[in-house]
Amino acid sequence: MNADVRPDAPRPRVSTRRLVLVGAAVCLVIAGVVSSFASRHPDGLQHVAHSLGFAGAARESAAAGSPLAGYGVDGVPNGFLSGGLAGVVGLVVVAVVMGGLVLLLRRLGRRRG
Repeated sequence: MNADVRPDAPRPRVSTRRLVLVGAAVCLVIAGVVSSFASRHPDGLQHVAHSLGFAGAARESAAAGSPLAGYGVDGVPNGFLSGGLAGVVGLVVVAVVMGGLVLLLRRLGRRRG
């Protein structure tokens, strides 16, 4: 226990806006930069499928032809940039969907009183 901290001392407040902005910045760095250093080896399911011999039973995903298929952006030849850009696009899509859902739920909550 820290003897210098008084239990009745005022705690510093962090605004919600600052918390969201810092969180968004951290997420953008992780999605845009750190994700490019992810392993290029097959994931666990692919490894097991090859090990057990049923990898040939796999079918092409319905989203295989989409612009963001394969953890990259179609048309961007640099793998590092393509992976980072795909991460940032995915983060923005999730943020927009979640922001819309939060606004919708907030409005529904106000109507109900």
